[in-house]
Amino acid sequence: MFLPTPEGMRPEGQRLVGVAVLMAGLWVAQPIPMAATSLLPLVCFPLLGIQSAGVVSRSYINDSVFLYLGGFIIAMGIERWNLHRRMALNMVRLVGVQPKRLVLGFLLATGGLSMWISNTASTLLMLPIALALLTTLDDEHSAKQDQTGEQSLSDRLSAPLLLAIAYSASIGGMTTIIGTPTNNAAVAIYEERVADAQPISVAQWMIACAPIGLVYLLIAWYVLTRNLPGATSRDGELKAELSRRLIDLGKPSTAEIRMLSIFALTAALWIFRKPIHVGGFPLTPGWVTWIPEWFQWLGTSLSAEELSKLEEFVNDSSVSMTMAVLMFCVPSGIREADGRVVPLMNWKTASNLPWDIMLLFGGGFALAKAFDTTQLSVWMGEALTGPLQQMPPWLMIGVVCLLMTFLTEFTSNVATVSTLMPTLCAICVALKIDARLLFIPAALATSCAFMLPIATPPNAIVFGSGRISMGQMVRYGIILNLIGVPLLVLGTWLLIKPVMEIPS
Repeated sequence: MFLPTPEGMRPEGQRLVGVAVLMAGLWVAQPIPMAATSLLPLVCFPLLGIQSAGVVSRSYINDSVFLYLGGFIIAMGIERWNLHRRMALNMVRLVGVQPKRLVLGFLLATGGLSMWISNTASTLLMLPIALALLTTLDDEHSAKQDQTGEQSLSDRLSAPLLLAIAYSASIGGMTTIIGTPTNNAAVAIYEERVADAQPISVAQWMIACAPIGLVYLLIAWYVLTRNLPGATSRDGELKAELSRRLIDLGKPSTAEIRMLSIFALTAALWIFRKPIHVGGFPLTPGWVTWIPEWFQWLGTSLSAEELSKLEEFVNDSSVSMTMAVLMFCVPSGIREADGRVVPLMNWKTASNLPWDIMLLFGGGFALAKAFDTTQLSVWMGEALTGPLQQMPPWLMIGVVCLLMTFLTEFTSNVATVSTLMPTLCAICVALKIDARLLFIPAALATSCAFMLPIATPPNAIVFGSGRISMGQMVRYGIILNLIGVPLLVLGTWLLIKPVMEIPS
């Protein structure tokens, strides 16, 4: 922070770099609790003149936080009525009990979901099932393993299984334009900033990027499971025991059925919120398109142009909080001794939310917002313009992907795309190369940050389970971060370039 300020960088931007490095070190080494580290922007930003106290404090709460909050409440409701155990046992029956097959099953299921719904929503849907599975393994496996002094299967499986959910949510999201907001933002900036921009269809993006995502998923599966056994001596015994437990659960209770209905309705509202198109063909209209008609029915004085923007009134957090509040109203079918109805959720249960993870989200949002307000991201993009002009295209793609990958460990993916993509498009115009050759892999790279909990919402959510250490996430994440760069370079030349018909 006391070094000479680089040319063109604002002094407050340099101080922000110092705070970001400090927070990253404290998050990784954890000499103090992570939640305490997450509060540092509230202390350092005002004192160092980076942002005012009022501005930085507002960064700690937004619609994304309420999306997580509602999702956590729904997950706790699933656990409260033991629905998670039934879901986990049925999942195991489908994919098998072998450790590597379990990880692959969750990885493919989450990746497939996140192609069509938000990465956060797909993670929130799969996490309760994975945690229930680990709890079941704890019950049946840990005691026997502990008697022999060996590490339990649950302990060995926790990090690979939960990280598979987080990583596959991010990887699956990058394979479609609608899978993550960064892809949408990148395409919009490309079409706006490049005069002769070629239109990019959903089908083109999926045909070009889905194979890259599938290869990345398989690489992630190998990295996560390379130290896991393909089978164990107790697989047959465990399968029989889990089948017995599923039978012992009996028929679903009224509370389970109602909780499952809430869960299924939440998933459906998330999946079908926006229109889904395949190859230009409208598969589903998206219920959010009815919002303007709803406001007209309620009565409004807004113009037609203003009404067309009313779809922004509702997003995934609206669904999350609606269903969470509904759980406090829906009866479980059980009554207390005094005759009072027991709802699906009460505040005593909900108060056990992981508030420290909420602060972790806030710290990440504060850093991301500060990168924008101090124009640090803009400076970094402009600083790259000169060096990139001297590189061959394949090396330029690699450098940009490396920058995007590690920059988004600390900043919002959408903010990174919004600040750097215009610069990248300008560089392509200056070098007279097709902008798609650079902006598409750059957009994909913003979904490849796997090292830190603050890098992506899926990372933060699974870290909040308490079953993963920071060291484990960093060790697995840095490998996948680095593997992603050459994979995206190869994918650009072998798939994106021919599918998009980009001239040489």
